[in-house]
Amino acid sequence: MAPNDSCPVCRTADIVCGKWTLLVIRDLADGRTRFCQLERSLAGISPRTLSLRLRALEEEGIVERQTFPEVPPRVEYALTDKGRALLPIVEDMRRYGREWLLAEASERQGEAPAQAAPVAVA
Repeated sequence: MAPNDSCPVCRTADIVCGKWTLLVIRDLADGRTRFCQLERSLAGISPRTLSLRLRALEEEGIVERQTFPEVPPRVEYALTDKGRALLPIVEDMRRYGREWLLAEASERQGEAPAQAAPVAVA
């Protein structure tokens, strides 16, 4: 057993800290989404990278893939219960970014810091 296998923070970080992973989870928070919709919402991600991230999240039980028997085939992705359990992390990161990072950027530009409004996660 590797030293990080017994640490829940390390294990979670191993899953969600890959480039684009948390953004994929964020974009799936609203419900079922098709590959092309994810690709458009994640400007700059390559189709190969998106495919790899979705496959890895599916293997971890965070994302489910549903294929419809149509021509052309339609595939939709959605968060599982395990995936939805990660949404508070995404929301905390959003709150942190608003409260600390946007405020710092505003202060550097000589503006008053913006107050973050609470945002509910479905």
